Amino acid sequence: MTDHTRRTVLRGAAVAAAGGLVGGIGGRPAAAAPPRTPDARHYPFLEGAFKPVTEELTAFDLPVTGRIPRDLNGRFLRNGPNVLGLEDPRAHHWMLGEGMVHGVRLRDGRAEWYRNRWVRSSSVATKLGEPYPGPVPPDDFPCNTHVIGLGGRILTLQESGPLPYELDHELNTVGTYDFRGTLKGAFTAHTKFDAAAGELHAIAYYPTWDHVRHHVIDHTGRVVRTTRIPVADGPMMHDFALTEKYVVIFDLPITFDPAAAERGDLVPYIWNEKHPMRVGLLPRAGGRVRWFEVEPVYYSHTLNAYDEGSSVVIDMTTYPAPFHVAGRGSDGPYGAGTASLERWTVDLAHGHVSTRTIDDRPQEFPRVHEALVSRRHRYAYTAAAADMTLAYMTADGNPPDRAFSNALIKHDLFRGTTQVHRLPRDAAAGEAVFVPSAGARAEDDGYAIAYVHNPDRGAADLVVLAAQDFTGEPVARIHLPGRVPLGFHGSWIPDA
Repeated sequence: MTDHTRRTVLRGAAVAAAGGLVGGIGGRPAAAAPPRTPDARHYPFLEGAFKPVTEELTAFDLPVTGRIPRDLNGRFLRNGPNVLGLEDPRAHHWMLGEGMVHGVRLRDGRAEWYRNRWVRSSSVATKLGEPYPGPVPPDDFPCNTHVIGLGGRILTLQESGPLPYELDHELNTVGTYDFRGTLKGAFTAHTKFDAAAGELHAIAYYPTWDHVRHHVIDHTGRVVRTTRIPVADGPMMHDFALTEKYVVIFDLPITFDPAAAERGDLVPYIWNEKHPMRVGLLPRAGGRVRWFEVEPVYYSHTLNAYDEGSSVVIDMTTYPAPFHVAGRGSDGPYGAGTASLERWTVDLAHGHVSTRTIDDRPQEFPRVHEALVSRRHRYAYTAAAADMTLAYMTADGNPPDRAFSNALIKHDLFRGTTQVHRLPRDAAAGEAVFVPSAGARAEDDGYAIAYVHNPDRGAADLVVLAAQDFTGEPVARIHLPGRVPLGFHGSWIPDA
């Protein structure tokens, strides 16, 4: 990273003097953004299932309907943007909200506690009237996208600049984490842990780099290898994929726009028709990236990937082109259509990529049994949240006149079948994380766990589904004392 911080590189001296940051793909600017469309009355990412909570809560011995499996011993954590101290909704973009982690601690058949805590970056500490220990790091931002466990640590993640923030086991912020002094430059929101190799992998980007970086982190939490991969135009790389042989890189036509940054746009990234979309395969054993051009789409999230003969198979969610990460007048991203689950097969022998749709129902946040990351999988779990689909399709503050459903979906990719756990209207479901049962032998022997809004209580439940009885009644509904707004990603962090 250069001596320039995000403050000076992206926003110019005038905005820098005002204390502006572009965090995550940016941080929250101190000055208001240019006014949005005058007739826009709706801010979909501040309303309904997205409405931010205003308090940090702590509750013990949570009430439960059903019975919590006794082999679920650990913490279910989920991160997401929860804006703090917003004065003007026109200055809001969902992806720039301050990170808040929601967590439930399970042990011996009990829900011991629920906590929600803002990630204490320097700006959050200031807003909450708390001291910030130590010097403020460059590109400081309250990471809002993911939360993972690594070697006994809990790390919140953000892409394109900010260091991860570490939390303790009660969700208090410990401080930034630079992988024991070995991370040089930006990190990422999405990592892949290869359980067999004991390695954590990451693809990091930064707006002013002429490359992206592949990091390998060992079991001690140190970056042990970094590979620089040349790319043009400063593309956004939100996620990637991993197989036993390859790191799979997606070079999308969403690129950094210096003019937008100079204007002070909240998210200075644009859909760039001149930037070709490519899939790259970087050999994990070392070597050059091999690139394959594909028709443009917005690649959102990886389910998983694996090697199959001379091909690489990738399952993921995509949106049709174009996709406007900065939005189109509302306060969050805008898509030309809904997300679907797709399979891409990269044929190395013949040099092309074939694509097919697995399921075209609107769905997002695909998850797999984490022990199978980079290896062949059979089952996938996705979430369909009506409020999220509507929000992503809202332009100029006006939502489309369409109806969508709430559900959790289990895919059997061997048989090509699905099971749908349907949820009531207004029961928005977040990402479902799969947790294996103790001593499980079958891939789907375990539980799918997700936060689901309970409209009857006006608060959230942590819903535990038996993955092998996916459409049946939940094994347990753990009743939380407050709402969990729709957010991003989370993890099950088992007890050691």
